[in-house]
Amino acid sequence: MIQAFDLTKAYRRRRAVDGVTFSAAPGRVTGFLGLNGSGKTTTLRMLLGLTRPTSGHALINNRRFGDLPHPLRQVGAVLEQGISHPGQSGRAHLVCQAIVAGASRSRADALLESVGLADAADQRTGDYSLGMRQRLAVATALLGDPPVLILDEPANGLDPEGIVWLRRLLRDHARRGGTVLISSHQLAELAQLIDDVVIIAGGRVRCAAPLAALYGATARLRVRGRDPHRLGQAFRSAGARVTADGHCLEVIGLSAQDAGEVAFAARVPIYELTADVPSLERIFLDLAAAQ
Repeated sequence: MIQAFDLTKAYRRRRAVDGVTFSAAPGRVTGFLGLNGSGKTTTLRMLLGLTRPTSGHALINNRRFGDLPHPLRQVGAVLEQGISHPGQSGRAHLVCQAIVAGASRSRADALLESVGLADAADQRTGDYSLGMRQRLAVATALLGDPPVLILDEPANGLDPEGIVWLRRLLRDHARRGGTVLISSHQLAELAQLIDDVVIIAGGRVRCAAPLAALYGATARLRVRGRDPHRLGQAFRSAGARVTADGHCLEVIGLSAQDAGEVAFAARVPIYELTADVPSLERIFLDLAAAQ
């Protein structure tokens, strides 16, 4: 499990991260979203002990990263692109990293096959495409077979086939009880992968919730019925926010099923009931703009 408690990083002129608190649970994929300059990468670096927080602390499996025994067997991370020496082959890079992680050479060979680099294993990494370097970075993170993965923009440079491969790999990791914390600007793809979402803006967490709950809380219904006034009153009594647009009502805070039941109880026939579920991109931009 990943836990951040009131993480703060202050520089001379500003606070890059200001009181960030959230968690990422085992068996789930958590999306960590933020605009450039939001404090996202600084937070990830503090989780991994690469940047010292001004205050607050972060735990991975109930320990600070620096206190973990065999950390490469507990946490795999992708934070930077081009981490390999350009003169090394993909195989040589993984074998060297396997020694550091306490993994076997056979593990390195198996991962090259798993990430789709077996045919390019003896090629210099300096000649790799961006997508190939990303695959190699993911393979490096997996060397110690860690239960926790922290990935910053791992889909950069991947073609559509590579994105599908990455999605399957991370979902399988979560199904086996692993914890995944991933950031990405490819929000449409991320929406197909994540279970929970943490949105950071201006160095502060603006939202931390299951994605399904976030969709439900921001979904809008378009309702048209015989008596808009009575129907609006009934929806408001049920706790919804209602605005009128001519003969149509926009309803926020009720599911389509609940809205139908409310209309039935109020004995108002409805002629139209349409759900407008916002995209992850729209939710993210709305919350990020609220900083």
